[in-house]
Amino acid sequence: MCIKFSSVIAKENERWHSDGIVYPKPTWLGEELLAKLARWCVESRQSGFKSTLSLISIMKYSKAYQALKEKYKDMVKVWPEVTDPEKFVYEDVALAAYLLILWEEERAERGEPARQSFVDLGCGNGLLVHILSSEGHPGRGIDVRRRKVWDMYGPETHLEESAITPNDKTLFPDVDWLIGNHSDELTPWIPVIAARSSYNCRFFVVPCCFFDFVGKYQRRQSKKTQYRGYLDFITEVGSTCGFHVEEDCLRIPSTKRVCLIGKSRTYPPAGEDSVDERRTRYINSRPGGPVSPPGQVPAPPPPGAADGPEGRGALDAGARHTPESPAEGLWLSGFHPREKAECVRNCAALPRDFIDRVVLQVANLLLGGKQLNMRSSQSRSAKAWNRGGSLSLAEVAGELDRDTLQRLKRECGGLRTLLRNSPQVFQVLNGRVRIRDWREERPRKEKEPEAKRRLFSETFKTRICWFFAHHPDGCVLPSDRCPFAHGPGELRPATARKKTQPL
Repeated sequence: MCIKFSSVIAKENERWHSDGIVYPKPTWLGEELLAKLARWCVESRQSGFKSTLSLISIMKYSKAYQALKEKYKDMVKVWPEVTDPEKFVYEDVALAAYLLILWEEERAERGEPARQSFVDLGCGNGLLVHILSSEGHPGRGIDVRRRKVWDMYGPETHLEESAITPNDKTLFPDVDWLIGNHSDELTPWIPVIAARSSYNCRFFVVPCCFFDFVGKYQRRQSKKTQYRGYLDFITEVGSTCGFHVEEDCLRIPSTKRVCLIGKSRTYPPAGEDSVDERRTRYINSRPGGPVSPPGQVPAPPPPGAADGPEGRGALDAGARHTPESPAEGLWLSGFHPREKAECVRNCAALPRDFIDRVVLQVANLLLGGKQLNMRSSQSRSAKAWNRGGSLSLAEVAGELDRDTLQRLKRECGGLRTLLRNSPQVFQVLNGRVRIRDWREERPRKEKEPEAKRRLFSETFKTRICWFFAHHPDGCVLPSDRCPFAHGPGELRPATARKKTQPL
């Protein structure tokens, strides 16, 4: 119930605040919460997930989390990335706290005083690597793309910019743990890499985006959610690789917060050769595996794999290949690591004139067909300011031409993303869009994080107010209260962001 409740709140509010705590809207609490609680109380359906922090001591975790939160809270103030610092900093603090307790308890069980070594595959911003290294665990992070924040950590945090392709050269025989935190296309490969690195190598993954060994993962069983099916698939991968796979639910500000852990093997060291043959057959049985020549029967998958979790879905273009021997020890030739240059598909790379046209068209629909692009000749009072109505995204899409819709469909999130990328003009909530009324916006908090205050001061009056330029009634706010420029005379030059210093 607790897991479901927090997940629903996160979904309704679409954003976790501060250190992973959500603050639901009063309207949602008053109008929907009681009905949902009543329904959950009579439901007999069992949750498909473990209870939170079921594999470690909650008391130890809480103490570790609070200590790390206090120690690394200043990261929020100097975060140089465009991502939300509160979410990403506190999420990595929570992950680090979990791993530190997991590893502390493992050392006690094994009677080994030395701290575990690790490699974080697909380490992203590298903060998890920085915290674990600072807490005494030798390790490094690898990612295909360098981040700005890497320069802040200092030389004691080892981060490498490199693409990872599963092959005989991508092994870590001297490493205790492999970590995959939202590691995308590497996620199903991490148990395989851990198993083949050494008998003593373990893994910890937090699956997020759904990838098979080659291409996207797609479910086939409608009785399970795609997320549950994908977790079962990664569990099956780990089990086939010879691990006892355990599942736990983390306390992190994310809806994808289930982790899978492989701490021990199901076979003795002497059985490595036979188990590796089974791994190979299983990998080849997945979509994108070798295609058998005509008349040749493919090698059977391991027991249970044929009827295992769903995921026999479509491959990426060009993923299928001939049964030629993989070059240079490549385990599956259809695998493609992500490109170093990130492909932007969040509508931000669309031409400015196209975005402006769609924004004007949608605003025109919401205002009841009033012609935009020019101010009313007569000034109106703020009371009479026309906000227009609200429309569902489906209703808005029904009014757009086919070419516009096709272009938006090639972007992640499509129309919804484009409208959310224009928060000055629109509010998008629960599948509906309406014009934003800036009189309803909360006044800025005096105790907001320094990074947010600095960003606001740097962008103040650096763009023309959309309402001043396009709305028939002009802007609802007077010039001195509007953060945007009412005409060219108020425009300020954008301030270049200063480079942050290493921690």
